[in-house]
Amino acid sequence: MEASTKTPLPGATERELALKLGALVLACFGGRGADDVVRVIDESGLSFVQMKALIALQAPARTAPTVTGLAESLGVSAASASRAADGLVRKRLASRLEDSDDRRVRRLGLTSKGRELADRVIAARLAGLEDFAGTLSAAERRRLGGALDLLLERPELAEIYETYEKKAGSR
Repeated sequence: MEASTKTPLPGATERELALKLGALVLACFGGRGADDVVRVIDESGLSFVQMKALIALQAPARTAPTVTGLAESLGVSAASASRAADGLVRKRLASRLEDSDDRRVRRLGLTSKGRELADRVIAARLAGLEDFAGTLSAAERRRLGGALDLLLERPELAEIYETYEKKAGSR
């Protein structure tokens, strides 16, 4: 067994930080928000992998993914991603699009119905987060806001935030 070459985090180990983040996530997605998310997912009739695929296809991306790319991003087999994509296409939540550079390649994209369902799931999640944020004191909000601002300097998080901010502002 090799020794870890990672430098320990000042103040908290990766495990301690993961536990703290886990507690925060559980607190944020408990209560009304969790109930609403489960209700929306249940009403959709989608399997777990189909729902993961729907949300992944809704996320900002440079180009629409192929089934192989979707499988990699979801951490599932190509066969599982293909079945999920087929189910989304059958339910008219997604479509297969011809790649503009290579006609042999098919890319996946959400239909307006698929974007609407993904937006409903995200809105239910946001309601749970708003409920949690409402329980914070002014000092807790400032400190959490500062920590989140620091993390939002990461381009991948900033891109997600900007997408959700636009969607939330359009409601």
